[in-house]
Formats: sequence, C-alpha cells, structure tokens
Amino acid sequence: MAGMSRIGCVLMAFGLVCSGFGQERTTFEGRSAWQLANDRIELVILENGGAFASLVLRDDPERMNPMWNPIRMARELGQEPRATGGVGHFVCVDGFGPVSEQEKAAGLPGHGEAHRRPWELVHGRREAGLLEVRLRTHLPLVQENFTRVVRLVDGEQVVYVHSELENLLAFDRPIAWAEHATIGWPFLAPEITVVDLSAGVSETRPYAPEQATRRRLMPGKLFTWPWAPSRSGELINLRAAPSNPDSVDHTTTLLDPNRPQAWVTALNLQKRLLLGYVFRRAEFPWLQTWENYPPTLKMARGIEFSTQPYDEPRRLAIGKGTYLGAPTYRWLPAKSTISADFLMFYTRVPDGFRRVDDVRWMQGELWITDSHAGLVVRLKASRGLETAEDKPGDR
Repeated sequence: MAGMSRIGCVLMAFGLVCSGFGQERTTFEGRSAWQLANDRIELVILENGGAFASLVLRDDPERMNPMWNPIRMARELGQEPRATGGVGHFVCVDGFGPVSEQEKAAGLPGHGEAHRRPWELVHGRREAGLLEVRLRTHLPLVQENFTRVVRLVDGEQVVYVHSELENLLAFDRPIAWAEHATIGWPFLAPEITVVDLSAGVSETRPYAPEQATRRRLMPGKLFTWPWAPSRSGELINLRAAPSNPDSVDHTTTLLDPNRPQAWVTALNLQKRLLLGYVFRRAEFPWLQTWENYPPTLKMARGIEFSTQPYDEPRRLAIGKGTYLGAPTYRWLPAKSTISADFLMFYTRVPDGFRRVDDVRWMQGELWITDSHAGLVVRLKASRGLETAEDKPGDR
C-alpha cells in the first residue's frame, strides 16, 4: 500500500489523501478499495459493493483480519474464486435472499443491488482527531439511493457507521435490509472461536428432507441460545464450530426485547482477539447465524443482523408481516429516507477472558463483560449509540 505523505487533506477525483492517519486508495485481493486508519485500527472498504473487507489492529504483527475472505480461501485451495459475491461484511439492501422468477428476469440480483454496485466517495474529512468519509451508491432497479458514513476517532478501536436509504418513488414500500457481517478462517477456527449475542428466542431454519445433507440441526425447532437440537436428538452448543467440521446450518435469533441496544461478538480464544457489533434492536431485531463448516477448515460464519429472520424472497418475508412477535420488514415512506446505525469494535482481551455476557455503552466507553471470569474490557467509544426507539414514520 502506498504511504500517505501529503500535508493536510485534499479531495481529488480519485479519493481523499491525508497526512498521517486518514484515508487512501488501495487494493484488496486485486479489487479497488479505500483504507481508513487511525492510530489503533485499519479498515478496508471495497469500492465495488462497499464491503468491509479487512479490519486489523495496527499493533498486531500478524495483522489478523477476522473478516471472511473467500478469495483467499479459494486461492489456497487451488480453486478459481467467484467473480462476484460477498466478502467480509457487506450490506444486503433492498433485498435479502433469493429473488423470484420475475425479479430474476428483471435483472434483480439476490441479496439486493448494493453489494454489487459501484460506490463513490462523496465526502471525506479529517479534523480534530475525527476521520469521516461519506460513500454513496445508486440502486437503479429498485430506485433507491444508499449512503453510508463511516467514522474513526483517534485513540479508539471502534468504527461508527451511519447508513441512509432513500426512496426515489412516490409511494410507501416495505424493504429488506441486512448487515451481512461474516467472519472467516483463519480467525474462525474449530473450538477456538466463539460467538455470543444478546439472545432472545432462537429457531433452527426449516428445511425439506431432501435438503438434509450435511446438516447437524433439526429443522424448524425453537431453542434457547446456544443449545440447539441436533438431528441425532442431542443438544449442540453453537458458540463454537465443532472439532471435526463438515456441516452447513442456519439459525435465527430474535434479539432480547428488553435491550434497546443489541450486540453480537466473535472471540478467538487463542489469539485473544474480539470482534463485536452494537446496534439498535428496533432497526435490526433479528440475528442470523449462517454456519459453513467444510472439512478443509476454510470456514465462514455469518453473524448477520437484519430486518427479517431468514434470507428469503421478499414476497415470503414481507408476507409474514411478523414472526415470533417481531416485524419481518421495515417501511420506507414515499420520497423519504430511513436510517440505521451500528458500532463495530475490534480489540484484544486479557488472559482468562473466555466469553461475552454483556456489552453496554456507558459514559463514553463500551463495557464488555465476562461475568464468569469477573473481567471487564473497557473500550473508549466517545460517540456511542442513541437508545431511541423507532424513528417517526420508520415502521
């Protein structure tokens, strides 16, 4: 990656270049990208699709990236990587899951347009210890604009993300929106990486008998996280991948209704590295866990917070209206804009820290608690998240 040597910041046709810590153009696996950095973390965002492809600690000599990188996995297996598809944390809007035959014929891709469209850098600035970039993409098939503002604050290991979806049409419409956060090998390793979340009731994904190949879990069963019913009649702890992986499963969790702010974390116990998200439950009431555990160990695990319980065609998701007492879509009013926010953090944890029982933002800090070990990690997080319920006109 090229170094940043200019004094101050200049917004050019090719992007923003800053002296010291800031933002610069780079590549990731041969794809054009922007790198954002402060004195603690570096974040890489793909220009095509806007995915968060890499997040590393600046003082980590291994530069361990927790994000799913299917391009690297395919290369190391001697396979040709897919020309399109998700990498790391990408956004699914407007749409989350497969499309109908009519939508397919009209050119609409699965998981919505945003993760396949080119994004543009609209604005960038760095001042008073704050780095801010505004990215935007137009979704021509659904006639929407999607804007994402990403902020880093010096001295913090937190990424602040504010997103807006604008309706260009003159009628109210139900929409699907998911933050397809996905961790991958080598950060994700059998019995080493554990996932925790602010869970309410959970369910294994329903599937037909002919779809049972390589599935460990019984279909369509309610359970209490993390103990899910297996096809053999036993309970399986879903926090970690099994020691001998060879399965694909999918569960959904209705996040704790007593918490305005929901959270999910992934902890590599060996490296003592913790990735986490905090977001408003009113905006994303569901957390989907997609487990892709091949015997090659090139594993992926989705920790996807979304407006609907499963990735499925919009007619099916919106037709449910509610599921387990929670909505399965959001309203996007005519000629209007709705928004959503989340925090993403990445940090080391102390020896003995083995699980996350709570994540709370208090007085300018994230308090991340392992109550079993009696340990609390306190991360500076000056901006935080508001605890507001639904915004006017949002549902």
